[in-house]
Amino acid sequence: MLLGTPNQNQTKNPVRVVGYEISGVKYYVATDRHDLTAEQVASVYKLRWTIENFFKWWKEHLKVYHLIARSEYGLMVQILGGLITYLLMAIYCREQFNEKVSIKRIRQLRTTILNELMNGQNQGLGNPNGNYIFKDRKKLKQAKT
Repeated sequence: MLLGTPNQNQTKNPVRVVGYEISGVKYYVATDRHDLTAEQVASVYKLRWTIENFFKWWKEHLKVYHLIARSEYGLMVQILGGLITYLLMAIYCREQFNEKVSIKRIRQLRTTILNELMNGQNQGLGNPNGNYIFKDRKKLKQAKT
């Protein structure tokens, strides 16, 4: 079967349509993979939507709209780092405020950490080498939410 309008936008190679049903909803997929069975094509698309749902959750909860890494290892590091951060924030918000993670609480925690860092700098606390975290201490101000 060829898809599209002849002489306009029709596919060059024939495709086959595979149908499957999940929870009473019917789905149809056009594929050029003639080497796979219908069950295999359906499994691949089900897996694809599982991955799509994960990245939808990733964007909604972690506010990450694009991945920085390009290698397989880099992607795993970024994904696992994001998940660990989210889980730590979830524990913090539940323990401290008995609520879900929110951008308000993330900003509040960021502000607290920055203020503690700056207060440590103002008290002469730096790393053991005597170097300070912030290069220009004159520009230090208390962080605000």
